[in-house]
Amino acid sequence: MEFGLSQEQTLLTDSVKRFLATEVPLDRVRRFAVDQDDRDIWAGLAGLGVSALLVPEAAGGVGLSCLDAALVAETLGYHATPAPFLGTAVAAPLALTGSRAGAGADELLAAIAAGEQRIGLAFSEAIGARADAGVRSDGHTLSGKALFVIDCPADHYLVADETRRLFLVAGNAPGLARRPFETIDRTRITGELRFDGTPARLLSDDPALLARVLDATRVMMAADTLGAAQQMLDQAVAYAMQREQFNRPIGSFQAVKHMCAEMAAALEPCRAMVWYAAHALDHIPEEARLTACHAKAHLSEVGKMVAKLSTEVHGGMGFTDLVGLHYWFKRIGYNRQMLGAPEVLRLEAARAQRLVA
Repeated sequence: MEFGLSQEQTLLTDSVKRFLATEVPLDRVRRFAVDQDDRDIWAGLAGLGVSALLVPEAAGGVGLSCLDAALVAETLGYHATPAPFLGTAVAAPLALTGSRAGAGADELLAAIAAGEQRIGLAFSEAIGARADAGVRSDGHTLSGKALFVIDCPADHYLVADETRRLFLVAGNAPGLARRPFETIDRTRITGELRFDGTPARLLSDDPALLARVLDATRVMMAADTLGAAQQMLDQAVAYAMQREQFNRPIGSFQAVKHMCAEMAAALEPCRAMVWYAAHALDHIPEEARLTACHAKAHLSEVGKMVAKLSTEVHGGMGFTDLVGLHYWFKRIGYNRQMLGAPEVLRLEAARAQRLVA
């Protein structure tokens, strides 16, 4: 069996890469870090079909696989792209198509495919609620507080309560209060939601649907980390080839060679790991939870190592905004902690294998 990319998948990633190389240079990322406005970027990506990747064809999408979405996620990470990809293009289509959303679901899916609706993710409290946070529901309304909401503000939110039921909440629903929640990653918008008897539509009371959506978003975050780490490695190698000391490129020094080789050797096997985890989401469901947890946990560790070493290769320049490595450094750190840190994911993987209760 040859496990590789099809011609269509290669063309998809190439088209996204060309768009991002032109429309999302480092200066555009810097501007987003200040004004937090990514509407032009998302409109361009929607025009390429990125928002419609996982939306069924019957609802106006292109109905591709999670592997296709992971390839796009890797490309977005490579360019530190500010875009509501996780919630809008991945989690929402999977949640709506796998739920009993009923009337209105196809209309919302069509709007998502067209890039007209943005969906935020409030899943953190289903993984591990802080002492002063947590979301409770009576089946029709929500109360409590959700922290670390991904892709906020949004037109709608996918919210998981403390019993792992999945709800859809309108962004303008009565009793819903939103406020920014600042994190280290300035390439994404994170927020906090407060619910006070907020009307919510129950999508599913089966924890299996939340688990599937959560597995998919974790794989996409692993793919994003893979792209970000590859960018940092590429920048480190390019810098080592041009920066000179003692009249010779620092890339000729054995210590620098070893650092670059160590990063490359650790990162290259991760690509197959992410691809397999994304493939399993659609085709090997019995392995999806295990591979998703391992992929994100392992990429979190490898990404952390690559971020550290690539910054060291740059020396003092690695900490400057002129080079801009910190955007990828912090994005990798954000991906590491969101939706489960490595320790949490390894425990979930052990439970999936029935190694612990």
